[in-house]
Amino acid sequence: MSEQSTTDRADKAQPAMSVQDILRAELAYGDTVLGTVGPILGHLVMNHDHSLFTDAIVARVRGMLVDVARQLLELEGKHTPDPSVPDTGEEEAGGAAKVQADIDAMRTDDLVHAISGSSEFLEHCHALAIEFQVAERLKARNSLDPVLTPMLQAFIAAKEQDVASKGMAALTAQARFMEQQRRMVLPLEELPGSLLNHAIACWQGANSVDDPQAVASILADMRKASVPDNTRTALFSSLLSGAAGVTEKALALPHAGVSLFISALATNSGIPREKAALLTNDRQMARLALSLKAAGLQPRTIEEQFLYLHPEIELPENFDRMHAGEARTILGESTAMGANGR
Repeated sequence: MSEQSTTDRADKAQPAMSVQDILRAELAYGDTVLGTVGPILGHLVMNHDHSLFTDAIVARVRGMLVDVARQLLELEGKHTPDPSVPDTGEEEAGGAAKVQADIDAMRTDDLVHAISGSSEFLEHCHALAIEFQVAERLKARNSLDPVLTPMLQAFIAAKEQDVASKGMAALTAQARFMEQQRRMVLPLEELPGSLLNHAIACWQGANSVDDPQAVASILADMRKASVPDNTRTALFSSLLSGAAGVTEKALALPHAGVSLFISALATNSGIPREKAALLTNDRQMARLALSLKAAGLQPRTIEEQFLYLHPEIELPENFDRMHAGEARTILGESTAMGANGR
């Protein structure tokens, strides 16, 4: 599959490996990579010497964490009095403001540290950054619009009012997502419920508000941010599950676009969307090929997706002869995506 990964490792291990054995070996290699994502991100996002880590993905992950912490502290600030600045002259006031700014920065950093203690939270941010990166790359290289895709246009033009309404809402949410990623922000309302609860728990563990009524009001405002049915990914899931016969169209990048493609891949493979986003990475090509094969896509359609994501890669010889059932069996032997490898 890969000029440097699959083929080279297969040649060194065994001269005449079957396509199934080649894919199993590549899948095992990909599993090892997946197991390191959380711990490595945890180290990188909390390292303040960014000159050592210039990768845009790491910067974007940290930016999202900082934005989540900032939003929580802003909600706290709405229910607590501003720190009093002594009226003793401009110079003293400026000094007090600087001290307060330093305190706010320290609290933000401490909250980021606490939130980043969750591998699940880190992997969610990482997946969003990967999704944005791939969408931007295909826009530049293949002129694929990351927002107004043919599939979203079809949903918007649907005769069913509910589908059309959700399609328009999904289009708006996708446009917001791309802009938010450019600014490295992550609105609380776009967080899955479990991750929002984790962030709130981190705030609770570090807040210094003494008034119980103020704390209750702050928590109520934070929890209001949870709108699970209106998140971008929830809208995608609803559209895909409500339409018949969309699997092949949703798994075609030029038709669906990167974001719907990732959602469809997650739904069809029975894996979290965060894991599905990682399948676009060059270390997960075997899992991507097997997942598309397991979905029943024709070899030519699978090759087309690789032309977009990995144009320099050729699928293994005899891959076109593999049945969907064989692909599901090989995926089932993997442990990285869950108990049954999916």
